[in-house]
Amino acid sequence: MPPFHDYRDGGVLVLEPTAALFGGVRSRKRARVTAVPPFSFPSAAAAGVEEEEGVMAAAKRQKQREAPSLDALPDECLFEILRRVKGARARCASAAVSRRWLALLGGIRASEIKRAAAVPDLNQEFVAEEEDGDEFEVPLGCSAERSLEGHEATDVGLTAVAVADALRGHLESLVIRGTHPTRGVTDAGLSAAARGCPSLLSLALWHVPQVTDAGLAEIAAGCPSLARLDITGCPLITDKGLAAIAHGCPDLKALTIEACPGVADEGLKAIGRCCGKLQAVNIKNCAHVGDQGVSGLVCSAAATLAKVRLQGLSITDASLAVIGYYGKVITDLTLARLPVVGERGFWVMANALGLQKLRCMSVSSCPGVTDLALASIAKFCPSLKQLSLKKCSHVSDGRLKDFAESAKVLECVQIEECNKVTLMGILAFLLNCSPKFKALSLVKCNGIKDICSAPAQLPLCKSLRSLTIKDCPGFTDASLAVVGMICPQLENVDLSGLGAVTDNGLLPLIKSSESGLVHVDLNGCENLTDATVSALVKAHGSSLARLSLEGCSKITDASLFAISEGCTDLAELDLSNCMVSDYGVAVLASARQLKLRVLSLSGCLKVTQKSVPFLGSMSASLEGLNLQFNFIGNHNIASLEKQLWWCDILA
Repeated sequence: MPPFHDYRDGGVLVLEPTAALFGGVRSRKRARVTAVPPFSFPSAAAAGVEEEEGVMAAAKRQKQREAPSLDALPDECLFEILRRVKGARARCASAAVSRRWLALLGGIRASEIKRAAAVPDLNQEFVAEEEDGDEFEVPLGCSAERSLEGHEATDVGLTAVAVADALRGHLESLVIRGTHPTRGVTDAGLSAAARGCPSLLSLALWHVPQVTDAGLAEIAAGCPSLARLDITGCPLITDKGLAAIAHGCPDLKALTIEACPGVADEGLKAIGRCCGKLQAVNIKNCAHVGDQGVSGLVCSAAATLAKVRLQGLSITDASLAVIGYYGKVITDLTLARLPVVGERGFWVMANALGLQKLRCMSVSSCPGVTDLALASIAKFCPSLKQLSLKKCSHVSDGRLKDFAESAKVLECVQIEECNKVTLMGILAFLLNCSPKFKALSLVKCNGIKDICSAPAQLPLCKSLRSLTIKDCPGFTDASLAVVGMICPQLENVDLSGLGAVTDNGLLPLIKSSESGLVHVDLNGCENLTDATVSALVKAHGSSLARLSLEGCSKITDASLFAISEGCTDLAELDLSNCMVSDYGVAVLASARQLKLRVLSLSGCLKVTQKSVPFLGSMSASLEGLNLQFNFIGNHNIASLEKQLWWCDILA
């Protein structure tokens, strides 16, 4: 019943101290606190008028008291009435009457509405006008997802979503990001969603600190078809909540638990036992999850579990051994920040011979990954196609050759911040890699630097299509020339952050590419000049689709002239912080064969308001235009927005 007392007759609104959800809907008691007027000495005439007004007000109050009102009914009766309201439109209109009605409607399960007999309609003539649109259907293409974020994430908002959307039976995905600082989502809001959304398939709770196990239990009871559950930053959720989900949602296929200190081993074991269709699990930064929880989950779900991500846990070698033995259908495995797992754990995981279907593996900040462990993984995981290593300080050149020889179907390798890996090791890897190997990425590897002398036998890797060497300060022209010699079929090249590379190093690579470069990223290569761009366009202008020159401060209008004449398929061009001017923009805009979709001129200080007419005449294919940090001016930006109304302009 609501804690709001009647405030007619000059009364004031009184809130019961026991108020809870929606301002509190508890006992339906009436009370009136009459405001006391200030004391005065009225005249005789004024007294007569006041007396007459008082009589009229008293009569009006008596009439109001005698008038029938649904608000006088207790919640039990009003609940029975509301659950018999026919049609989604009528239910939504009823929910807008008051918070009390909204709270009652939020407590009605969809199944209770279907079972209820409809109240005879006494307004047939009125209803007939809207009969066709009363049960308004969800139009084709209408999203079955709802999201509540920040200040919108309240119990009232969540209940309104349940009443307005879920009672029509189409809401499948619900995301709650953050919460209102004082009136955030609680178990009561989740209860309303569970009652009104029986067909819910996906639920995400991100940083909702007031939700507890009781809320999850309501979801488990009301949403038996739930297939995806993502719980992040919910400190009050414990194993009891996960156990309720396990028993109530046997069709669960994907589970994510992140930064939930109350979750431990028992909850994960319950999920593994009861959810026979579980395919993906992501456990991250849960301090109390240990070997028992991970092992129990993997063992119980061994027949279906295909994707596993474990990060920031205190597990040991035992968990990896279980994964290696029982992970017979695992295809994607991510292990990050596992400080207790040693070399033995990775070695045993590989030698257990269970990861026969493993295709993608990512390891980050795990001191147990060594050259020996990598060699074992390549040898006993015959389906491995993608490998990513990040901050693995013990990985070196030692076994890269053996790894390349054993990984028969390997297609992609990413190495980031592994400072013991050198260019000699990479050359040995390329010399022995699989004919299916297509992509190599080296990021922030301080060991990748120029070598004093080239090896006696240079590899020729004709299968390599994509090469990324990013933010490796020791990599200069000499090394780049070697890359051009050994990789003649490159299509995608990313050399971001290589400030030491000049035209002399890049020109041989451009000339040696036989298949035609498609994507070229030269961000931060500040020593490159127009000569490189001209050579690039001349050799690969017909195939080039994306070119990024951000931060190349020596690039001028000459490059734009070459691009406008030589490029036919260029779709994305980034000239941020280059020395191009209004003349270059005019040349670019006049190239009718050029069909740019994205153009960035951010930080181009020589681009002024004189460029506005030329930018306004750009091709209708333009979808995105970045004009931040230049001298065009807000007034001219507004004019451009009118001319290029279809284009997203960032200024």
